Amino acid sequence: MRKKLSVLMMISLLATMVLTGCGTNSSVKDAKVEVAEKETFRVGLEAGYAPFNWTQVDDSNGGIKIDGAAEFVGGYDVEIAKKIAEGLGRELVIVKTEWDGLVPALTSGKIDAIVAGMSPTAERKETIDFSENYYKSNLVMVVQKGGKYEDATSIQDFKGAKITAQLNTFHYSVVDQIQDVDKQPAMDNFPAMRVALESGMIDGYISERPEGISAETANKNFKMIEFRDGFDTSDEDTAIAVGVVKGSNLTEKINEILKAISEEEQEAIMDDAIKNQPAAE
Repeated sequence: MRKKLSVLMMISLLATMVLTGCGTNSSVKDAKVEVAEKETFRVGLEAGYAPFNWTQVDDSNGGIKIDGAAEFVGGYDVEIAKKIAEGLGRELVIVKTEWDGLVPALTSGKIDAIVAGMSPTAERKETIDFSENYYKSNLVMVVQKGGKYEDATSIQDFKGAKITAQLNTFHYSVVDQIQDVDKQPAMDNFPAMRVALESGMIDGYISERPEGISAETANKNFKMIEFRDGFDTSDEDTAIAVGVVKGSNLTEKINEILKAISEEEQEAIMDDAIKNQPAAE
C-alpha cells in the first residue's frame, strides 16, 4: 500500500508540475506579447503634405521607413513623432494612410496616434481626442507666379476665381467666404492640387503657411499669398495637434512631451523641414 500510495503521489506531483509549468509558460508568453505591444508607437500620416510630411526614397534628413513599404517618410510631423516616441520609450512605426482613413485607422486600433498636421476641430473631437497643440499656422492661398492673382492682398480679390482645397478639411469650408467664388470640387491631397494649379485647372488652392512656403520652394512657378484681409478662422482651426482614441492614457504623456518643445524649437524644426523637403514635393 505504501508503494502504491507513493506512486500515486509521484504521478500527482508530476501532473501538478506539468500544469504549473504550462501556466508559467502561458504567463510568460502573455507578458512578452504585452511588452511587444508596448514597444512600438504606431503613427498614421498621409506622407503627402510637405513640409509636415512627405514620401522620400531613403533615410536622408532623418527619414523613417514606412511600415510595409520600401519608401521612407520625412517632415515636421515625423520629427515631432520621433520626440513623442522617445518620450514614451517606444519605437516609432510610421503607417502611411490616406487622409480620409486616418480617423478610422485610429479608432480601429491600426495606429496609436495621428500626427499628420491635423486640426483639433469640434467635429473631430466628437470622435477622437487631441493633445495640446504642437504647431499653429495661418491660412494662405497658393497661385501661379506671374498669373492674374499674384498681387492679391485680400481673399475678396479672388472673386470669380476657381478655388479649391483638400477634401474633408476646414480649408475647403472657408472657400465660401470669398464672394462669388467659382468653388471647385475638393481634392484628395496636396500633390493633386499642385498638379491642377500647374495645369491651369484651378486658379489657386487654400493651404497653411508652411505648405505654401513648401509649394513655392519646390516649384518656381508657384507663389504663396498671405492676406491682410484674410479668412475668418478659429484658434482650433489653425492649430495642429496629435489625435488619439477617446479616453486614451497616452494623452497626458504626450502633452508632457510636447510641453517640453518650445515655440522656438518648433520653428527651427519647421525651417529644417522646409529646407529638407524633396524637390518633387
